[in-house]
Amino acid sequence: MHTSASSPRTARALAILGTGHALPQRVVTSAELDHQLGLESGSVARISGVQQRHVAAPADTAASLGASAARQALHAAGLALDQLDLIVCASGTQDQGMPCNAALLQRELGLGQSGIPAMDINASCLGVIAALDTLSWPIQAGHYRRVLLVCADIASCGLDWQQVEVCGIFGDGAAAVVLGPGHGGQKLLASRLKTYAEGAALCQIPAGGSRFHPRRIQVPFEPLTSFAMQGKGVFRLAAKHLPELLDDLLQQAGLTLGDIDWVIPHQASQQAMQHAAKRLSLGPDKVIDIFARHGNQVAASLPTALDIAVRDGRIQRGQTLLLIGTGAGLSLGGMILEF
Repeated sequence: MHTSASSPRTARALAILGTGHALPQRVVTSAELDHQLGLESGSVARISGVQQRHVAAPADTAASLGASAARQALHAAGLALDQLDLIVCASGTQDQGMPCNAALLQRELGLGQSGIPAMDINASCLGVIAALDTLSWPIQAGHYRRVLLVCADIASCGLDWQQVEVCGIFGDGAAAVVLGPGHGGQKLLASRLKTYAEGAALCQIPAGGSRFHPRRIQVPFEPLTSFAMQGKGVFRLAAKHLPELLDDLLQQAGLTLGDIDWVIPHQASQQAMQHAAKRLSLGPDKVIDIFARHGNQVAASLPTALDIAVRDGRIQRGQTLLLIGTGAGLSLGGMILEF
């Protein structure tokens, strides 16, 4: 166990008791997109770095995918649904304007008459990091003891499928973790979230709220419902602030990069992940990378990567994990966990 003078101030007893993930059945390969878009064979894979992604069917919802992931995580944790005392969704996309995704998930899980509190924490792609940071405090205080946290995103329906640089990198999916108070060394050693709203327009879906409600605007509504991203601007702003964020986390935890067993990044894009690994001097043997077969699943990306690495045995109890990523806002976030 690593300790430092700063650890008592920042460490919070927090355990990830179980993990799970779920994917839509439909798989769309980049070769299929080449054909659909009339592009030369291999174009989408070369541009996006994605070989395949899972795409939701019309009947799929964030609630239904989230419920499948939640049941896996609960099984891994050895808990039943009625043992939960809080349900949280930290998705980047909504099933509907109201109520919150967590309420719809509660109903999907058959808990509609349970009274278990349900709420959302919205930080786009950084949902799981923001939620873990926020929930660690009431869990440590004993206010909640068994928390289900779900990130479920269906991004494909909001994409312009003629813009390969954007549509080619995204996929759909859901992931879940069950949280509880840490025992036997499981703890959150450091965390930090930063937002630079100078980049608020770099990643956005303008519609979905009151600002561009169809009853309030005089322009076509449909284009406002599509996801828009200025990839180069996101990359430049994130790259500018990422090293400082990492230094902050390591200083909080009293660790060096050599003490980190696994880095689990948000699967933002091939370029972003390669740059981050190079800038932070991380070898590929330390990074959990699922991007080529899943794409960017918004908030579900990072916890899906976590669950895959837990299930295939790479991540083991007692290891030190670095979770890090970027999201709309423009926001950056990271945390160091004793798993």
